[in-house]
Amino acid sequence: MSAMRARFLFLNLGHFVDHLFMLIFAKAAYDAGKAWGLGYDEMIVYGTPAAILFGAAAPIAAAAADRFGRNPLIVVFFVGIGAAAILASFATTPLQLGFGLAAIGAFASIYHPVGITMVIQGGGNVGWRLGVNGVWGNMGVASAPLLTGFILAAYDWRLAFILPGVISIAIGLAFLAFVRTGRAAPPAASAREKAMVGMAPGWKRALLSLALVTMGGGFVFGALIFLIPRLFEVKLTGISTDVAITGALAGAVYAAAAFAQIGVGKIIDKRPIKPILVAIAACQPPIVLIMAYQEDWALFLTAFLAMSVVFGQIPITDAVLSRYVPDKWRAKVLSIKFMLNLCIGAAVLPFASYVLQTGGGFQTILIILAAAALLIVSAALLLPFQAAGEQNRAPASAPQPAE
Repeated sequence: MSAMRARFLFLNLGHFVDHLFMLIFAKAAYDAGKAWGLGYDEMIVYGTPAAILFGAAAPIAAAAADRFGRNPLIVVFFVGIGAAAILASFATTPLQLGFGLAAIGAFASIYHPVGITMVIQGGGNVGWRLGVNGVWGNMGVASAPLLTGFILAAYDWRLAFILPGVISIAIGLAFLAFVRTGRAAPPAASAREKAMVGMAPGWKRALLSLALVTMGGGFVFGALIFLIPRLFEVKLTGISTDVAITGALAGAVYAAAAFAQIGVGKIIDKRPIKPILVAIAACQPPIVLIMAYQEDWALFLTAFLAMSVVFGQIPITDAVLSRYVPDKWRAKVLSIKFMLNLCIGAAVLPFASYVLQTGGGFQTILIILAAAALLIVSAALLLPFQAAGEQNRAPASAPQPAE
C-alpha cells in the first residue's frame, strides 16, 4: 500500500472511530439506566456534556494541531478516546458515567477540525475524498447501534465501551508507528492550493451560509442519529422487539444512506455547489415530516430517505470551505464550524428528554425537526453561485478584498 493510501486509510478509520464512540451511549443508555433504576428519558441527559464537548472543544484541538502538528493530535485522538471509553465502563453511578462520556466527547472533538483538514489537504478531487471519508464516518454511525446491540444482547453495556476502547488504542499505536517511518507526510498541493493564499471572493457570504447550514444541519443530524435506534425499538414492534435486530436495522439505515456522500462528492467536483445544496436541503423538511407518522417498514424506508439527504449534505459544506478558505486557516474555521454544528446537536438531548418526559413523544420531536430543516433551505439559498469552471480555477495569489 502506498504511503498516501495508508495515510488516507488511517484518516478514514479515525472518522469511523469518532462517530462510533459518540453513539455507543445512544444504544446503551436504556440498558445502563435499568441498572440504576432510571428510564431512557432520564438517562440520556447524562450524555449532554459529551455532546457539548464534542463541538465546544474543537477550537482547542485546532489550536493544538497548529502548535504541535496534525499527526500527533490524531495519535492523541485514537489513544485518548479509547482510554476514555474504557474509563466510562467502570462507572458505578450515572454521574460517573457522565464524566466518562464527557472525556469521550473531549477526545472526539479532535478528529473533525484536524482529520477533515488533513483529508482536504492537497486539493484535487476534494469532493470525492470527503465523500469517501464521510462514508467511513457514517459507517461508524451505522456500526454503533449494530455492534452495541449485539454486545448488549449477549453481555452488558460495560463491554460495549471496553471492546471498542481497546481497538482504538491499538489503531492509535499503529498510526504512531506509521508516523515514525516518515511516510505520513501530506500530499503535494495542487496549483489551486498553492495559489490560494487569501480568502476567495464572496467568502463572507459563503461562510454566513455555511454557519446557518451548519446550525440547522447540526440539530437535525444530531437528533436523527441519536434517536433512530430508540425510535426503532419503540415503533418497529410489528417487525421485531429484539434489541439486537432493531439495532441492526438502525445500522442498516445508516450504512446504506452513507453512500449518498460518495455520489454527492463526485457531483460537486464537477458541478456548481449551490443548486446541489439547495436541492438536497429542500428534500429534508417533507421527508422528516412524513417520517413522523410512520411505523414498521414504512418508518424504516422514510428513515433511510431522511438519512440519505442528511448524510448527502455533509461533504458539500466541507467542500464549500475548501474553496473559500486557504489551508493555513482551515483547521481554525473547521473547528468553529464543528463547534456550531455539534453544540447545536448537543441541544438535542435535553430537548428530546423534555419532550418525552412531558408526553410529546417521538412524533412531536420529528415534526419540530422538519420545521428546523427549513432553516437549512434558507441558508442554502444564501450561498454565492460558483460556475463549474470557476470552482476549479486557481484564485488570484493576493488576498481578495472583503465584500
